[in-house]
Amino acid sequence: MDTIRSVLTSAKTIAMVGASPKAHRASNQVMHFLLSKGYNVIPVNPNKVGEEIHGQTVVASLADINEPIDLVDIFRNSVEAGDAVDEAIAVNAKAVWMQLGVINEPAAAKAAAAGLQVVMDKCPAIELPRLELPQSA
Repeated sequence: MDTIRSVLTSAKTIAMVGASPKAHRASNQVMHFLLSKGYNVIPVNPNKVGEEIHGQTVVASLADINEPIDLVDIFRNSVEAGDAVDEAIAVNAKAVWMQLGVINEPAAAKAAAAGLQVVMDKCPAIELPRLELPQSA
């Protein structure tokens, strides 16, 4: 719980890997929620580059983000999460968050070894209200 609290209270900029423009998709709903809480959320989806999701322009990869990334929120399957973790390490993100059902122990260990905070199999849209954390600064 301390890691979850630390990640959510220190993050300002969140890169959402696997963001979807489809309103019924969990990534779309979580992105909307995080934006409403004051986070800067940058959608990452190589198939939707240049489109907008909730007013935010979609980029192809983490390397295309021109600002420091505090948190990489991963909406990919467990196997593909490893690639997102590798990208997060390469761009010096501070933390990775694998969504509900996304479990990749080797990728989590690799991220932790690289100095990133790691949360796995959780959702920030559930954890923020549960921990009664204030909106992002």
